[in-house]
Amino acid sequence: MRPTAGLAKLSGATMMAAALLFPLEVRAQASNNGLSNLFGGIFSGPNAGPSQPAQGTDGPKPWSGEDGASGHPLMTAAAIRQAAANFDACVQSMWPDAARRGVTQENFQRFTTGLSPDLRIMDLMDSQPEFTKSIWDYLDILVNDNRLAKGKEVLAKYKAQFDATEKAYGVDRYIIASIWGIESNYSTQMGDRSVLQSTATLACIGRRQAYFKDEFLSALEILNRGDLRPEQLRGSWAGAFGPTQFMPTAFKRFAVDGDGDGRRDVVDNPTDLIASTANNLKKDGWQAGQTWGFEVAVPQGFNYMLADRAKAMTIAQWEKLGVVRANRQPFPHPAEKAYLLAPAGAAGPGFLMLQNYRVIMKYNPAEAYALAIGHFADRLRGGQPFVQPWPRQERELSRTERLELQQLLAQRGFYKGTPDGQFGGQTREALRNFQASIGAPADGFASSDMLERLRGR
Repeated sequence: MRPTAGLAKLSGATMMAAALLFPLEVRAQASNNGLSNLFGGIFSGPNAGPSQPAQGTDGPKPWSGEDGASGHPLMTAAAIRQAAANFDACVQSMWPDAARRGVTQENFQRFTTGLSPDLRIMDLMDSQPEFTKSIWDYLDILVNDNRLAKGKEVLAKYKAQFDATEKAYGVDRYIIASIWGIESNYSTQMGDRSVLQSTATLACIGRRQAYFKDEFLSALEILNRGDLRPEQLRGSWAGAFGPTQFMPTAFKRFAVDGDGDGRRDVVDNPTDLIASTANNLKKDGWQAGQTWGFEVAVPQGFNYMLADRAKAMTIAQWEKLGVVRANRQPFPHPAEKAYLLAPAGAAGPGFLMLQNYRVIMKYNPAEAYALAIGHFADRLRGGQPFVQPWPRQERELSRTERLELQQLLAQRGFYKGTPDGQFGGQTREALRNFQASIGAPADGFASSDMLERLRGR
């Protein structure tokens, strides 16, 4: 679940968005290409790319045979072919490491014999989509009536398991049900790639070999222990599997045997799945009995330089600055600390984010994802849609335009990084400083108007 060494686990979260967005790969992909690719800057997490390839009657699409878009030397076509030719030797070279983890030689041979590289993954790892989705389109796709209805059915069907899990871990059942729904559409879209093949491919080929070697060896440990069978260990191209999309290393840290049958089956056993997901959130710092955040109305003329994850204040302090709940209800705990998020800038709704929102961000380091999880959980609980409108008249910048925006910010001395068309915290900070310099609301929102202002037109 949580990212390791800058790599987030690819979630099937977005799989829901199927062909529209980025099916099945938000956490692990978050390491590979840049979540911000997909939504033009609303993400503050590492990286992510498109996702599971479309599969037709002729099977998975083949590798393109082209250099990767990242420009990394290990992602050139020649380097990929050379590594693929050495794949068998690479896999066998990991036997001593597997043995140190308790994998038997018999099982190592059993699970690795016949493995072949899936080179299509190289295209997926380095894909850079030209167009992105806005946060409101993302939320519209993921938080919908059909998923809400299914979520309520799941909550009722597994009420006993949710009751026991809430009592044992103190984690809100609606958050767990939300993650389940958004990651895999309640177990209907979990990915169909062999986790062993995917992680072996990435451990031996491409630019993240050290990270994926750990994932591959962890997958072997799972099979060696007997928690899951090989046919259950199927998921995304980056190795995320199960209804709530565990990476193998996350499974090792967080999976629990909820029903005491001796196996930690987070794929087909709802008791283990619910308890393991709760254990993940609890160990990441979930605060029992607390919510994730509040939709807020921000006053005109507000200093958006304060809208920063590093600038947390008590809710009482935010109230003194004129920030109020969008539904005009009082805040339940004014002494709680929160930070202000304005994902669509001054023209959209604001949100005061609490500790539990930060915990969801550990599950997947993307602001839009965490907002979708929190909001979907509230809707499952019986809450209402967001009160304030999104600036739906705004269009998302293309990758070419995002690259140009970064280049123009760099020319003016605001952006110090290497322009790549991927928006993260550094781009947002640079844009804020530019906006402040021209007397515009410094909200860091990359609108087409801001691009025009940078162009000097």
